[in-house]
Amino acid sequence: MPYRQRSDARDDVAIYDRLERERKIPTPNIFLALAHAPAQLDGLLTYAKSLRAAGELGKELRELAILSMSYARGGGYISAHHEKDAIQAGITAEQLAVLRQQGDPTYAFSALQTAVIELGRSVGLGRSVTQEQWDAAAKHLDHKQMVQLTMTLCWYMQGEIMTQILDLDTEPDYQPQLPAAKT
Repeated sequence: MPYRQRSDARDDVAIYDRLERERKIPTPNIFLALAHAPAQLDGLLTYAKSLRAAGELGKELRELAILSMSYARGGGYISAHHEKDAIQAGITAEQLAVLRQQGDPTYAFSALQTAVIELGRSVGLGRSVTQEQWDAAAKHLDHKQMVQLTMTLCWYMQGEIMTQILDLDTEPDYQPQLPAAKT
């Protein structure tokens, strides 16, 4: 999918104004590709903004959910965009390595963090979340946080699928910042 730049727009430059106001500059490729459908992109931006503003889940759990889902799918665009955010949220390089390698999270993470990771992995692998996985997270999170967790996982899973279908490149500024996982 070609990336639609502001210079390509005629009557619908408002979406680029919004992107520049609300998102990182330079504009990530996913938004430039989705700009071919400005009305739909506008709706997606509103949804994404509401998820980022939902602070009850916390940045650390949010990033653990996003990365565990993305790595379970094989990593790529979404994980590259969220590794820096995860480190800023307090996740260590060692913990990121555990996530990348799909290792046992119980020795590097708390029970709550492990429950969020397991939910993320199930979503990333396209599996149903089991009652046991749900209960493990719900033991620590209230209903609102569980819904926010679910919506976050679904939003970023959608992003993973869109980037794969549209065959989007990861921008040079978002190449993985950590050493590759050892095999």
